[in-house]
Amino acid sequence: MQPSSPEPANRFERRRAQTRSALIGAARAILAERGNTEVSIQVIAERADVGFGSFYNHFETKDALFDAAVADALEEYGQLLDAATGSIDDPAETFATSVRLALRLAASHPEMTGVLRFRGLQHVHGGTGFAPRALRDLEVGRASGRFSVADAQVALSAVGGALLGMVQLGATTDLDEAAGEQTAEMILRMLGVPADEARELSTRPLPDLGE
Repeated sequence: MQPSSPEPANRFERRRAQTRSALIGAARAILAERGNTEVSIQVIAERADVGFGSFYNHFETKDALFDAAVADALEEYGQLLDAATGSIDDPAETFATSVRLALRLAASHPEMTGVLRFRGLQHVHGGTGFAPRALRDLEVGRASGRFSVADAQVALSAVGGALLGMVQLGATTDLDEAAGEQTAEMILRMLGVPADEARELSTRPLPDLGE
């Protein structure tokens, strides 16, 4: 499921939106499978089941398409976390929950998580996905004294690296929920949450992903 968008007003716009969505979906799948963009536009069009010429009605270059595909996948990721943590007021619990849910998302959304694995590091400070939401919660936590961090952007680098490292390890190793709990606890302790509280927050029952 990709991020929702307003329904186009007429048939032409709907078809155009469907073609663009198909191209982005194909690019997401290819990137998650290959980890790179070394594929021809013809292959992308065939994967999307659209005409070759349709590609240039939506994207000037292949790089532009893959950029859009990454943004789409990361935004979907962020929206899923928002839905799962929207009722949580404590930024520390939000972090712990989001980190632990990453392992569940890897199982339920392998394509989306594949894009995160291969392109997430490049977007740790980007404007879509986990990054802006994590930065928001870091700034709230710092302002309230919940987190002991001098610079939210620097903290985001550390948090993002830990999350992506866990996701990468999960792609090659059979991790259980305890791995998510341990990662969440370490992140909270790094942010200044006392050890006992960090452990308790990282082992609370997880909310549903709302699917």
